[in-house]
Parts: sequence; C-alpha cells; structure tokens
Amino acid sequence: MPDSHAPGHGAAHHGSAADPTTLLLAGARLTDGRTVDVRLSGGRIQAVGTAGSLPAPAPSRIDLTGYLLLPAPAEPHAHGDTALTADTEGPVPYTVDEVQRRATEAALLQLGHGATAVRSHVRIGDVHGLGPLEAVLQARRSLRGLADLTAVAVPRLLTGVAGADGLAMLRDALKMGAAVVGGCPDLDPDPTGFLEAVLELAAEHGCPVDLHTDGDDPARLTRLAAMAGELRPGVSVGPCGGLTRLPADVAGRAADQLAAAGVRVTCLPQGDCAALERRGPLPAPIRLLRTAGVRVAAGSGALRDAGNPVGRGDPLEAAYLLASQGGLRPAEAYEAVSAAAREAMGLPEVRVEAGFPAELLAVRGDRIAGVLSLAYSRIVIHRGRVVARTSAVREYCDSAVAVALDLPRQGRMEPGP
Repeated sequence: MPDSHAPGHGAAHHGSAADPTTLLLAGARLTDGRTVDVRLSGGRIQAVGTAGSLPAPAPSRIDLTGYLLLPAPAEPHAHGDTALTADTEGPVPYTVDEVQRRATEAALLQLGHGATAVRSHVRIGDVHGLGPLEAVLQARRSLRGLADLTAVAVPRLLTGVAGADGLAMLRDALKMGAAVVGGCPDLDPDPTGFLEAVLELAAEHGCPVDLHTDGDDPARLTRLAAMAGELRPGVSVGPCGGLTRLPADVAGRAADQLAAAGVRVTCLPQGDCAALERRGPLPAPIRLLRTAGVRVAAGSGALRDAGNPVGRGDPLEAAYLLASQGGLRPAEAYEAVSAAAREAMGLPEVRVEAGFPAELLAVRGDRIAGVLSLAYSRIVIHRGRVVARTSAVREYCDSAVAVALDLPRQGRMEPGP
C-alpha cells in the first residue's frame, strides 16, 4: 500500500545559491548506532555529521528518521536475457526487442530492491547468435542514470570444430561492449581447453572472467585455480554448490587453492542454474570458503525463469538466507551482497563516509537483523540521487487487535516496517 508519509514526500527545501545536485539525508541511523545527517553532492558523499549539524539550505532534504542507511547492494549474477520467462506459453521469444524489454524490467525490479549495479550473464551463440547480447546492451543504455548494467558474454563451446565459431563470436561480443568473459567449462567436451581460451582472451582484452561451475570436481577446481592465479583483474566462479557434496577435507583443500589464487566465489542462496545442474543447485559452503580466505559474494541468480520460477531478484533475501541457513551473522550476510558483490564486479568501495560514492540504500529499521527480516520500505540512491522508492504500511483492524491482546478497543492503527 502506498505510503503518502514516506520520507522525501513534500520535504524539499530550496536554496538559490546551493548546488542543485546536493541532497541532504537527515536523521539516518548507521549500523554502529549513530544517528547522522549525510550530505551528498556530485554523486559522492560530501559530509557525514551528527543529526542537525549539517547546513540546512540544501535543494533537497529527505527525512530518514526510522531508517537504517547502508551501502547499496549490487547484483553480481543476473540473467537478463532469460528473466521473466517462467510463465511464457510456448517457445520463449528471443527477439532483440523482447529481450531488451525483459532485461530492462528485470534490472528495474532489482533496482527497486536496492541493487544499483547489475552484472548480467548473457548466452551467445546457438540459434540466437549475438541478438540477446545486443538487447542487453541496449537495456544498459536505456538504464543509464538509474542503474549500472554490465554484460557477461557466455559462449557454450570454445573447443573443437564447433568451438571455433564460439571463440569468434566471443571476440565479436567483446567488441560490441560485453565487459566480462563468461561461460561454463563443465559443459564443454574439453573443460581445460575452454578455460585456457577464456583466460587467454580475457588477458588479451584486459577484462574480468566470471564462470559458471558446479564445483564438485576438485581436480578441475585445482586446475582452474592454478591457471587463473596470474590473471588480473581477476576471476570469479559460481555457484560452486557441488563443494557441499565433497568430503570436508577435500572441499577444504579446494577452498585453500581458490583463496591462494585470488579466485572469488559468487554463491546463489536462492537457487539457480537448474539448466546446468540437474541434480539441483545447492548453496556453496560459505563458512568453509570464508575460513579459507576466499572472498565470497552472493547473488540473486535467476529471476522468474527456468532456473527459479519464483525468483525475486532481491539481494536482501539472499542475505537473509545466508544468515538464516548459511551460518553467517547478519552483518556478514549483508556484506556478501554489498561490499563483496561490488568488489567481485570491480566497482568502487562504498562506505557511509565522506569521499565515497553515493550508492546507498535506506531501509526502514534500526539494525541489520531487523531489515533482513522486514525490509519492505526502501529508498535507493544511485550517483547521489533517489532513483527508486518502495513504501509499505501494515494496518491492524482495531477489533482484531483487541481480540488478540484481550484489550478494550483502542481505535489504534500500527504502522508496518
């Protein structure tokens, strides 16, 4: 239900001499318990001070009383080309216009949840060629100023006769604007050859690598770590759910090797990649990986497609699952979808401190554990301006409250989170 009293409605204060890009976030609560004012300007955090301490005449002021202010999450593992296709009757359309529409809508849904940057894996080759990638790149342009969308080119084969076409198409994809080289070595007849081709091409173009792998073959993970260790700016793999099927000592050695090589892991606690792993995706053993020193990010994965027909694309849900089922503390879980996710995507670090990028999420609540459970009302800030707002109100009928509490009817309404 829309909330006409949500922060920011009717709260603008104008000053003729002030910078029109300035935004003042007033009365926000930080994770350390402080209540502060935060001034944004030019897409960055300009100042953080105690509540009421920053100059008032800003062109725009948002009252964040009752909200927790956090670095914005990012989505390191989306599938914009297949998103929102779970209910499609008949063959899924992959025309450029249709894929662009779906990819744009999916990114906006994720932006509404708080993800100001999205990395989308896009299948290239097969009968659709480079069409889906062209569509996602068009979606990226249409989203400029609202969210940052980057594309990962995902070829199916890179070795043998068929792989020659895949390699040529991958080169074309990078020329078109794909920013990351991806793929699933497990599906190629020669996984090592696939990996060699990917790493060589990434080194040639100076771009990152982000690979799908189930992770249940320790020898293959060892080879990946050994080959990827020298590549910069780095390699990410995921979802690595197969590590949970290995004996603890074997999985531990694989984690040590990934850590030594600097390979990051992107886990998908909401489930994904059903088309790649028919046995059912499992969340990677997060605590084991973190203990070994592997940098672990978390993504939402499939958004209402064959991989997860009810996927919501909500990074706070991914963090909730890491905290409720993955054994992480709430702050660690949120860090996996924010700082670690941004790092895996090569994005600048964000802190609620002066000088850092103004990529922020305000969630109604006063502590991390609460917002992971009740994160309905949200305000999303990208490059220093509000780009999305979600408000919710929970109302209790007075008679229902009286019956539940065995109290006289008070005529009271309780606001929701």
